[in-house]
Amino acid sequence: MRMRGIRGAVQLEQDSAEVMVQAVSDLLAQMLTANGIQTEDLVSIILTSTPDLTSEFPAVAARKIGLGSVPLLCSVEINVSGALPRVVRVLIHAHMEKELADIKHIYLGGAAVLRKDLAQ
Repeated sequence: MRMRGIRGAVQLEQDSAEVMVQAVSDLLAQMLTANGIQTEDLVSIILTSTPDLTSEFPAVAARKIGLGSVPLLCSVEINVSGALPRVVRVLIHAHMEKELADIKHIYLGGAAVLRKDLAQ
């Protein structure tokens, strides 16, 4: 079985713990469902947030949807002038048989502009 990376991102409407948990939970659920990934297929998940998001860790959302046994890592994106604000990015590492071209990367809300070539 191959290990693949699945990308995703979401732009939050505002910086609040509730919005963070809801938006990231939705993003992760869509990423897993779209790619047919089960929890046991997961190797690790890296979650990053822009420096303007300080109300909650994105990993809290992953734990709340049952991914607490998966290694999770949160980090801050570099602060690039003019970058899209309030964005959480996700990189899921999973064992799967899909070809690279068949992986569905999910970009929600305003984050769809980040990777127009990948956004669904």
